[in-house]
Amino acid sequence: MSKVREGKGTKAVIPPPAWAGGVSRSSSSTIHPRADARHTQANFVRKPRGPPSRRAGTVLKAGFLDEDRFERSRRVGWLDMDRIGKENVLVVGAGALGNEVMKNLVLSGYRRISLVDMDRVVMSNLNRCLFFSEGDSRSRRFKAEVVARKAAALASDAKITARVNRIEELPEGFIRGHDIVLGCLDNLAARLHINAHTYPGKIPYIDGGTLGTTGKVQVMLPPETPCLECGMNRTHMRIVQKRFSCTGRDFTFFDPKRAAEITTTSVIAAVQVREALKITSGHRELVLRNMFYYDARRNVSDVLEVDRNPDCPIHAVPPEERH
Repeated sequence: MSKVREGKGTKAVIPPPAWAGGVSRSSSSTIHPRADARHTQANFVRKPRGPPSRRAGTVLKAGFLDEDRFERSRRVGWLDMDRIGKENVLVVGAGALGNEVMKNLVLSGYRRISLVDMDRVVMSNLNRCLFFSEGDSRSRRFKAEVVARKAAALASDAKITARVNRIEELPEGFIRGHDIVLGCLDNLAARLHINAHTYPGKIPYIDGGTLGTTGKVQVMLPPETPCLECGMNRTHMRIVQKRFSCTGRDFTFFDPKRAAEITTTSVIAAVQVREALKITSGHRELVLRNMFYYDARRNVSDVLEVDRNPDCPIHAVPPEERH
């Protein structure tokens, strides 16, 4: 803060904030010292230029920046906070990845979120799920309901709807009623179900997964990228066939527990939500076009190419149109 001598008093000239290129100092841009510094206040009159969230010509008082919840987010030039607040988001899976994704979505400004999960909280979830407690585990509460309630506590205007279902059980148009989908699943069949309902409807689908200290994120941005099924191999298909055997939904097979820890989960969830922010803000050119792979043990990350499969049933190219 620079000081200018003027008579017996001292006027403190307050520079405008960095983003306010159109701010001009008026006579109210200076303050006189008072006995109690806590009552010191500076006003700015802003010209039409400036953050779009504030009306031109309003008087901005000292400390006004701290009153805007997303003031620091607005300094990230490409984020569109208005669109983020209006986006209708679907999160499928309320386990470790779902916990982190929900936290990141709400803190980033998303306010309309649906959360789907059929499972209950158990004690072994507590090493990597910030919204779950020992009480939730003892009471065997539904994950979706616990996460929806506690994530909503992060922002009073957040509207989060919990659905205690398998995603495959929900009505045909449920997934397509959303603008963007984030998958936080360890179930391949559910992933493919989401893929089959998002890609044809041109709904972006951001799929995340972890295994121990490795993880991956793949963004399906129809029609520009391959879909999830394009990257499936015979091993994947055999797993799906087991889950969808002729014995019906009660058929079970041994599915071993997988290693999981919170730091890898946090990284993958952060990448998922960051890609969602790019899509929502209208910057599809910045979005991942292949698979992001992360290895925490080796401290490396890579982007692995995923080819479009011309025989993929989701968006297969007719033989007569192939070159």
